[in-house]
Amino acid sequence: MNPVVLVLIILVVLYILSGIKIVSQSETMIVERLGKYNRTLTAGINVIFPVIERAKDTIIRRQSGSIARTTRIDMREQVYDFDKQSVITKDNVMTEINALLYFQIVDPMKAVYEIQNLPVAIEKLTQTTLRNVVGEMELDETLTSRDTINSKLRNVLDDATNKWGVKVNRVELQDITPPESIRRTMELQMQAERNRRAEILKAEGEKQSQILNSEGEKQAQINAAEAEKQANILKAEGEARAKILQAEAEATAIRNISEAVADKGSDPVNYLLAVKYIETLKDVAGGQNNKTVYLPYEASNVLGSLGGIKDLFNK
Repeated sequence: MNPVVLVLIILVVLYILSGIKIVSQSETMIVERLGKYNRTLTAGINVIFPVIERAKDTIIRRQSGSIARTTRIDMREQVYDFDKQSVITKDNVMTEINALLYFQIVDPMKAVYEIQNLPVAIEKLTQTTLRNVVGEMELDETLTSRDTINSKLRNVLDDATNKWGVKVNRVELQDITPPESIRRTMELQMQAERNRRAEILKAEGEKQSQILNSEGEKQAQINAAEAEKQANILKAEGEARAKILQAEAEATAIRNISEAVADKGSDPVNYLLAVKYIETLKDVAGGQNNKTVYLPYEASNVLGSLGGIKDLFNK
């Protein structure tokens, strides 16, 4: 075979092979024809015409933080871990903040042609936006409002990077580090707050204990009063019942005596008066000296009653 023809065949084969581009899944390539955007290659085997067409290179940031150029554009979600930067809060406190940015290229053509250095542009935009957002907040609010800061950063960055063909999915603050003096002051404040809460809990416990004790004493007094009331009621009912029974017994006795005296033809009233008179004299003389003799004033009437009793039994 003619060496010239062989060389031509080899050149043709190399030309064809150099025009074959294999694009991996989740990647794409931008093709320029004579220096002008022509098309975007999709995943799989693609053919370009060397010399008149070439794959446009772009700038990427590697995991180590270094920046390199490549013709392949990664369409997956990417994360940038920015170094700590000093930020001044609204109350003039210098603090250090580092953030994580999650973004995704959604329009490769814009990412290549609308911005010269996409990684650096995103980094600088994130830093300036972070300074602006934190600068509008005081330190205490910054420490307790991470979700608010993340949301504000994401909205601002997503709006600003939209023309670059980039979608910012979320922003996360990793660390917020105030100065050492501020940290010591915050620790003292936290300790004082814990002590205050402990004192409040202790006071609340003592208050609750006193309330429970007073309620217990109150209930005990109520129970004692109720018991005394019930005892008095039962005692009164018992005395009333005893008096009723005694009265019924006396009524029965009087009725029997009256019937017996009436049968003897005597006056039952005189009999009953004489009995009561004798009982009264007995009660009066019972607690006195036995040498003392009591003589009723109306002795004649008493003797008459006694005589009636004698006549009653004689009959």
